Amino acid sequence: MSAWSLDNPVFSSYVFYAGVLAAKVLIMAPITGYYRITKKVFANEEDAKSMGAKEVKMNDADVERVRRAHQNDLENIPVFWILGLLYILTNPSEMIAKTVFRVFCISRILHTLLYLGGSSRRGISFMIGMVANVFMAVNVIMTFCC
Repeated sequence: MSAWSLDNPVFSSYVFYAGVLAAKVLIMAPITGYYRITKKVFANEEDAKSMGAKEVKMNDADVERVRRAHQNDLENIPVFWILGLLYILTNPSEMIAKTVFRVFCISRILHTLLYLGGSSRRGISFMIGMVANVFMAVNVIMTFCC
């Protein structure tokens, strides 16, 4: 059986969590749009005019908070996608791999919820996700070094 086969339960689990995270990234754009429309905050003149806003505004706190949460996802989730695929090649324990994938996914969802809610505790969920990625990276390096 190939490591990257849906018959492999580790790969199947990875595909599920990678898909959830892709959906999460995609959802952030409409959330940004919602904040822009409800607060009439637009970065482009043509958007402001078409939506009845008086001026272009670049620094609304709520809109920028959503944009920063989205940017954070764009900086961290693709690393998971790459490391997850490489980690599968290490032939990991099914239980450990599924746990690492699940923990990363939950930590990213919590990070966004805490970020949008203005909680400084988002750093904890960020670090949990980072530890999951580092765990996979170390395993890949240790498996394939030399």
